[in-house]
Amino acid sequence: MKFTLSWLREHLDTEASLDEITAALTDLGLEVEGVEDPRRKLAAFTVGEVIEAVQHPDADRLRVCRVATRDGERQIVCGAPNARAGIKVVVAMPGDYIPGTDLTLKVGTIRGVESQGMMLSEREMELSEAHDGIAELDADAPVGAAFVDVAKLDPTIEIAVTPNRPDALAVAGIARDLAARGLGRLVTPTIEPVPGAFPNPVAIYLAPDVASEACPLFAGRLIRGVRNGPSPAWLQDRLHAIGLRPISALVDITNFITCDRARPLHVFDADKINGSAITVRLARPGERLVALDDKEYAFDGSETLVCDAHGAESIGGVMGGARTGVTEATTNVLLESAWFDPIRTARTGRRHRINSDARYRFERGVDPLSAVPGIELATRMILDLCGGEPSEVEIAGRPPVSERSYRLRLSRVGTLVGLDIAPEEQERILVALGFAVDREGEELVVAPPSWRPDVHGEADLVEEIARIASLSRLEGRPMARAPGVARPVQTPMQRRASQARRRIAASGLHECVTYSFIDEKAARLFGGGGEAVRIENPISSEMSHLRPDLLPGLLAAAARNQARGANDFGLFEVGHVFPGGEPGEQRLHATGIRVGATGPRDPFGARRPVDLADARAGAEAALAAIGAPAGLMLRRDAPDWLHPGRSGVLTLGPKTVVAVFGEINPRVLAALDLRGPAVGFTLELEALPFPRARGTARPALVVSDLPAVERDFAFVLDERIEAEAVLKAARAADKALVAGVSVFDVFAGPRAEAQMGPGKKSLAIAVRLQPTERTLTEAEIETASARIVASVTKATGGVLRS
Repeated sequence: MKFTLSWLREHLDTEASLDEITAALTDLGLEVEGVEDPRRKLAAFTVGEVIEAVQHPDADRLRVCRVATRDGERQIVCGAPNARAGIKVVVAMPGDYIPGTDLTLKVGTIRGVESQGMMLSEREMELSEAHDGIAELDADAPVGAAFVDVAKLDPTIEIAVTPNRPDALAVAGIARDLAARGLGRLVTPTIEPVPGAFPNPVAIYLAPDVASEACPLFAGRLIRGVRNGPSPAWLQDRLHAIGLRPISALVDITNFITCDRARPLHVFDADKINGSAITVRLARPGERLVALDDKEYAFDGSETLVCDAHGAESIGGVMGGARTGVTEATTNVLLESAWFDPIRTARTGRRHRINSDARYRFERGVDPLSAVPGIELATRMILDLCGGEPSEVEIAGRPPVSERSYRLRLSRVGTLVGLDIAPEEQERILVALGFAVDREGEELVVAPPSWRPDVHGEADLVEEIARIASLSRLEGRPMARAPGVARPVQTPMQRRASQARRRIAASGLHECVTYSFIDEKAARLFGGGGEAVRIENPISSEMSHLRPDLLPGLLAAAARNQARGANDFGLFEVGHVFPGGEPGEQRLHATGIRVGATGPRDPFGARRPVDLADARAGAEAALAAIGAPAGLMLRRDAPDWLHPGRSGVLTLGPKTVVAVFGEINPRVLAALDLRGPAVGFTLELEALPFPRARGTARPALVVSDLPAVERDFAFVLDERIEAEAVLKAARAADKALVAGVSVFDVFAGPRAEAQMGPGKKSLAIAVRLQPTERTLTEAEIETASARIVASVTKATGGVLRS
């Protein structure tokens, strides 16, 4: 949004300087993006008078001029056709910078004649594109005076307006904010109605498909006998300053009011309207219109059109049509002032890629009550500049309802933004911004004005008060703190997730954060991909479903690393997975993977491929870190994305799964383009119950100083018996005495069957017996050994190998 300082002062009576105004605008939330002050770049130029202009002796198009300047008479060679004696001109002296040509002036010789300066055109001073002659000043301009003082040049300010502030797209709205801040007094001229001399002969009809929403209000007025031509200099200068090209008085008036009051208007050449009525309706699919930009647009049926008996004549809220556009020959005009739906206007503009000042304002929300005042103001300007006779205003429909009110607690400003503002000042600010305010005790009942569609509650009212009062007044204050030791911030589950994260990272895995969305193919590999977890508006086809597990994201990351030359590494993530799509169906997992070998190559042969033992070790270490009880059960029924023979499930009791681990199924690796070996584990962080509340002190360390006894046992078993069954039976033989059991040898295969019989194997275990009261005697050791053998025999059917 651009405007000049003098334009602003037509709405704001202020003595504030340009710098004070720009600083206040930015502080009010209307950020100043730039200030163009021609006085700064033209400060060196002065007023001169041409005393004599004679023909150059060696050039037909040049004149040698004797010019009176601030520094006395100077000889200047000039090629302008209007260079003549007696005119006042703008003079640049040697050493002055010429902005229009990007040159610094020097004394020069032109066709053998010395030139000691330059007389400037408007383009050379970047005041306009005029370059058909030097600029001529008023005859009473004093010689030697600064040009900027004589010309009364006007700075131009450009601000960035956020989409929620359509009122700030008007110079009047900007002045209202500055007046509320206290930088002056609001003096926006009131709009007086212009009485109509005759009924409007052009009927206006709102079709049912637009009357309720797309265009609920349309006002029109016929003005006959106008004289359309160039607009006056002040209006052209104002439009030039804000980057608009003057076209004609009728068009310039509507452009001026658009920027002055944020009220878009349109003028039709009434003699080019077919029939005696204007109809506002939705477009018909396939309908076409050549607009004022000379481009033809085809409509799909969603656009709002202003039509006559011939068809479409204007795209409502966006751009007028070329056929009914006004020209210098126009004598009768139909003036339009309507309200168009912001959403439909924005959609139409985007679809047809039309950017216009009207669309820019309508899609942000034009004041619905400004339609009639806008047409009255335009009528007055047309009568003043173009003459004519106006009809009565024809109004179809009524403005959309904008009345609403909200309660504002006077204490809410302090609690929400931390500013201490007196109740009287809060009320003053709101009234200055155009709000209707009633005081009821410690509350204000506030009704926003029709030009503020962005205000929808108490928080918005607080924001208005705070920005006018200036948020730069905020001071840092420590927050109030309750006495004593602060309670923990993290929940128990957050602490558990943090403990798991720390332990897994300590084992050498790198943490990842992957997307919660994956493609359907990857989701189905891990038991997901159903309709319940499909995303309705996915970012891409590769993010169509909620992830059922953390493994697909980690394995995809591993594949990307492999493609870039990394072969041996570990990754992990702690995050939610989604078995279902309803709230509460997510679960918190901690998942890690290892790919390749266990470490870098070294001369000692320690490098080996990762295997099932690495996956189980990672799972058990993380479980221990989060306080999982000892003695978890081990099952084989791991999910099918793990290798069926090299995977396991750890459970608390027979049903509660707390972890799965194992090698990744080769089928899954191939589908994700990942080279193995790869192993992984997943912890169900929410499956483990939290321990009962107990003191923070650690239990006493129980250490026995009595010597432990180790005994080895080798059992002949059926080859289908798992080692875990043997270990479990040995532990159960004497829980108080048996301190540890481990497998140290397995003898199986053809050679074992040759010695022990078909389908048999040998499994050797080491059992550690730890007394706590006294040293074990040989008899007690033999008794304990017998119980271990009996327990294993009963549980597995195995016999002690002879």
